[in-house]
Amino acid sequence: MNSNRRKFIQNTSLMGLAMSISPSFTFAQNRDRVIGHGNFQYQVDPKWGMLDPAKVPVNNCHEMVMDRKGRMIMVTDELKNNVIIYDQSGKYLNSWTLGMDRAHGLTLVDEGDAEYLWVSDNAGRVVKTTLDGTIVAEIAAPVTEGIYTEKMNYVPTETTVAPNGDLYIADGYGSQFFLHYDKNGKFIRKFGGSGSGDAQFSTAHGITVDQRGGKAPTLLCTSRGHNSFKRFTMEGEYMETIFLPGAFVCRPVIHGDNLYAGVCWSRLRYLEQTPDSGFVTILDKDNKVVSNPGGTAPEYRNGELQLMVQSESIFKHCHDVCIDQDENIYVCQWNAGKTYPIKLTRV
Repeated sequence: MNSNRRKFIQNTSLMGLAMSISPSFTFAQNRDRVIGHGNFQYQVDPKWGMLDPAKVPVNNCHEMVMDRKGRMIMVTDELKNNVIIYDQSGKYLNSWTLGMDRAHGLTLVDEGDAEYLWVSDNAGRVVKTTLDGTIVAEIAAPVTEGIYTEKMNYVPTETTVAPNGDLYIADGYGSQFFLHYDKNGKFIRKFGGSGSGDAQFSTAHGITVDQRGGKAPTLLCTSRGHNSFKRFTMEGEYMETIFLPGAFVCRPVIHGDNLYAGVCWSRLRYLEQTPDSGFVTILDKDNKVVSNPGGTAPEYRNGELQLMVQSESIFKHCHDVCIDQDENIYVCQWNAGKTYPIKLTRV
């Protein structure tokens, strides 16, 4: 893209920020709109994933991953089709169900011979499936293995798989622990738990492995109530906190040198009683916020990141993002009127 066109798009985005808009979500308002900051700006395509709800309904579009063929695979808590598969133009390819009305987390793992999905169900199941929905493994609930006591809640929200095949489960809506298993499903340890300490969590919603810059793998864990990601060693030892003031983030998503996340809601929910206040946030290799599509421009004062909130009512509750090979973003939403994913095309 030439510099004149990029400058035009940036100016258009700035003009859009200054305009007064209705809080309701409409396609007419948001079609062809450009959002974001700096080098991370995007054209909004709200019709990308729209399907016939009578044939392929959704409830909450919780998460999305991309397989090696470039297909976009999404999980929803709609009983008729827990998983919907699109091509990158937004065309429907296939769907299948596990009969889960609380399907929440979706992780793709490439094991060389084939790719598999780990599906986390808020009803207490974590299952491994083929890409066409055949269950090949399931992790037993921790209370049955003596990992939890009978009084401890277990509501898994997310998984990630380490380079050595170990599995980590985020009990994000339950007892706030992360559970570590080996590649054969044998329990190793748990870490975290509810609380306000450095190594504790408030809504331990997501987890991923971070190997950016060729560094040794570490775990990035969401603490949504603390507006932060917390870094741990692969053995569950606390390392650091990445504080994102005002942003109630979901799972961290790594693509290249950058970290992306859906912000389910911002502090506007409490400051101005605006519940539908989500946006997307993007961090660089140094974990500095460089863009907030749909949110306020990131600002640092004396090295401290300032409060970030929604600035444009394009999104309601951004629950997850998926990044394709062209660095376009696909946004899945929770509690958004049973709407389909929105594509953000990088400009």
